Amino acid sequence: MKKLIFFVMLISTSVYAQLDLDKAKDTFYNIESVEEKEAFFNKMLSENFQNKSIQYNDFQAQLAADWLLKGDIKKFQFYMEKQPTFSAIQLFDISNKLEDWVDNDRYITEIEKISGQLLKELERNPDADSFGRSTILLEINAVANAKLGNVDVANKMIKKSDEKASFRSFAYFRNSRANYLNRYAVILSVSGENQRALDTLTKALKTGTSTAVTDKTFREIYAKVKGDSTGISKIVANLKEQAYQSVYKTVEKDWKNKGMSLPAVLLTDMAGKQINLAKDFKGKIVVIDFWSTTCKPCIAAFPAFERINEFYKKEPFNLFVLNEGETTTEVKRFKAKKDYKLEILFDNNEGYFNGLKAIGTPQKFIIGPDGLIHLTGIGYAGSDDKEFYKVKAMIEFTKKKYGIINK
Repeated sequence: MKKLIFFVMLISTSVYAQLDLDKAKDTFYNIESVEEKEAFFNKMLSENFQNKSIQYNDFQAQLAADWLLKGDIKKFQFYMEKQPTFSAIQLFDISNKLEDWVDNDRYITEIEKISGQLLKELERNPDADSFGRSTILLEINAVANAKLGNVDVANKMIKKSDEKASFRSFAYFRNSRANYLNRYAVILSVSGENQRALDTLTKALKTGTSTAVTDKTFREIYAKVKGDSTGISKIVANLKEQAYQSVYKTVEKDWKNKGMSLPAVLLTDMAGKQINLAKDFKGKIVVIDFWSTTCKPCIAAFPAFERINEFYKKEPFNLFVLNEGETTTEVKRFKAKKDYKLEILFDNNEGYFNGLKAIGTPQKFIIGPDGLIHLTGIGYAGSDDKEFYKVKAMIEFTKKKYGIINK
């Protein structure tokens, strides 16, 4: 009988601890700042969960990821020493940050080390690689080694990345192909093959498989090949114009002569104010795009949308991203981690989505000054530049059909 009572007590204690742990996780993940998250975790350690059976991996992995996203490599390494197992989402966020740093020549020595650590982590935990991060980490490690002068290692790692490049050719993650081409060109250049590097980037710019970093690298390698940079801006502008015109011709074919009316549905903004697109924005061209915080290609398009807003800021124009199926709390949490300034509207009960017979996310619609839709575009174009060209072409062709003359 005593053994039975002791056994029941053990089970009760374990279940109670698990319930407390689950509640702690919910509280932890709802905290926006990493400093406050860390303070909560430390307090939890000291006061509530001294039971050695409780696992802290989820907390430590998130703290490691959040500190890196904030730019604190020392703190990241502190939690890496705990050997946390990262989730697919955490690895996605971490690798995105490393991409930004390595492509912009920041923390190269540290990135070479961190990318190596994470590749070893993925060898131990391949299930966390559902977003194809091993390919990206191999690219990152390769270009970091190239910039550190380790040419043989760089070529070995970039070649190895080709073996796992399942996501590279899909227009799903932001700049997958464009980033690879830029990194490959950097490695070619360091290896002494500047002409091949220049040819690679020329094609990338000409096809819109490019970013601002592609532009920068092209100019640097062009100067190495030609001996100076005379006329470089004109050459870059010409290549980009070719890419834009190619996209524009595709958009022309998508125009529907019979316009589609907007649904008689009200949207709400972040403050809960009701928005009527059909009435509130007549006389303007409006772009709407359906999205959610879990849709990777949706978010991949956001930088291009911000460029569009800047490009058309002096014209009667608005761009809105219409959230599907999420609460303002969820979106605010997303915005706290990202620095996007886009105007967000909420499509309550998917009224707009269904009213426009949308296929999925992302999908954009161009609303003319009369409130009718003649153009729509599905998916993400694959790169910052190509997405910008696509939306710009849709707007410009709409202006042309409505007889709106650029001032």
